[in-house]
Amino acid sequence: MKKVNTVVEDIYKALEPLSNQQIVDIPEELLEELTNNLKECITHWATPQENSKQYIRMSNVGRPLRQLYFDLKEEKKKKDQSNPFLSIRFLYGHLLEEILIFLVKLSGHTVTDEQKEVVVDNIKGHIDCKIDGEVVDIKTASNFAFKKFKEGTLRDDDPFGYLAQLSGYEEAEKSSNGGFLAINKETGELTLYQPDELDKPNIRYEISKAKKAIDQDNPPEEMCYEPVPEGKAGNMKLPKPCVYCSHKHKCYSDLRIFKYSKGLTYFTKVVNEPKVEEVL
Repeated sequence: MKKVNTVVEDIYKALEPLSNQQIVDIPEELLEELTNNLKECITHWATPQENSKQYIRMSNVGRPLRQLYFDLKEEKKKKDQSNPFLSIRFLYGHLLEEILIFLVKLSGHTVTDEQKEVVVDNIKGHIDCKIDGEVVDIKTASNFAFKKFKEGTLRDDDPFGYLAQLSGYEEAEKSSNGGFLAINKETGELTLYQPDELDKPNIRYEISKAKKAIDQDNPPEEMCYEPVPEGKAGNMKLPKPCVYCSHKHKCYSDLRIFKYSKGLTYFTKVVNEPKVEEVL
């Protein structure tokens, strides 16, 4: 029986015939399963989801408390859901996850418990799957995010609470050797990251903190992240996790936005005026 720690090299090995201009042998039932899964994935994506009350879940319990408070307390804006770029990103993310699970099966590893619902302290979640009996969360990642999985540095920068998510799944399934199977959506490279136990947060403590924060009438005062210097001019800007947060203007009502060639920069403090266009 195969072990999960060889899954990446086994996938690469299964695809070797393509490098030699040979056919990869795909069992008919596996191909049919992938076809059905992709069809179901696209159908679900194309069906509008009703706006419903948001809850603490395994997928968000490890996020910064202030962000989580705003996420759960405020009604989601419809314009976020109608953004075509975001919709396309969700689609190819889900499709890549299905393809990656297909490749795992093609490489001879055992995949079970796909989308199984789990519960810890009344908080629900759905595991992506188990590979060879171990809980595995599938992630599609940018170059920047993929590097954290590949180099094992996710513990130093985990704005989405992935480690808490995995910890919750493992707690529910009484597993301890799970991990993340990540694909770099820009290059196709794969990596398996199995965090050390010390890098995983205590999920019951995380759940307790989250419940306490959400029960309050006001958001936690502590900011999720502190502003960082922009160059040596004395200006301060939002750190990367805050740039992509939809609640940044609630935390910093006087943000100033400047358009650089590399993209928009959000300043929390301007000492020296940047010599680029300001977005008003």
